[in-house]
Amino acid sequence: MLAILDYGSGNVRSALRAFETSGEDVVLTSDYSVALEAKGLVVPGVGAFGACMDGLRTVKGDQLVRERLALQRPTLGICVGMQIFFNNGVEHGDHEGVGIWPATVEKLSAPVLPHMGWNTVTPASDSQLFKGIEGESFYFVHSYGVTQCGVGRQSWSDYDGRFLAAIEDGAISATQFHPEKSGDAGLALIKNWVSTL
Repeated sequence: MLAILDYGSGNVRSALRAFETSGEDVVLTSDYSVALEAKGLVVPGVGAFGACMDGLRTVKGDQLVRERLALQRPTLGICVGMQIFFNNGVEHGDHEGVGIWPATVEKLSAPVLPHMGWNTVTPASDSQLFKGIEGESFYFVHSYGVTQCGVGRQSWSDYDGRFLAAIEDGAISATQFHPEKSGDAGLALIKNWVSTL
């Protein structure tokens, strides 16, 4: 069973539909024990970093992600759900994140923000997420991102400067883009992730 964490942020209904195409049973839940025991956990995110962290803490989601990591249970963050896995973010002030990865989520340097629409990704050479979809485009909506990262298998995109598009680091993976809004390529990425569970 896959669990999509319901903490008041994210396109939970579209994510639910997209992950159901993987053939797995999928539940939308804010129940800690259900999310902890799930075969795979999806942490969506829409909006500002600080607001997402506030919502996450109300369901002990920060603790949940760290506990799943300690147990090596696969977890996937999407969009701001990726950003909050880092140490901190500077959107509308300085906010502490879950602290899985040592980097700061900063405002992109592009003259037009948000970065909204389809963009290509340069996958890590040994990426599991992008297997078979290396040349595809994915749907982004964000003004903040990570521009330097020293951990995991990193996949990058460019919008007037390079930013981290996805990361795969053991049990924890994340995408800055929305696979659930990225058509066939996004559904293929979801199936790739599910195949690693």
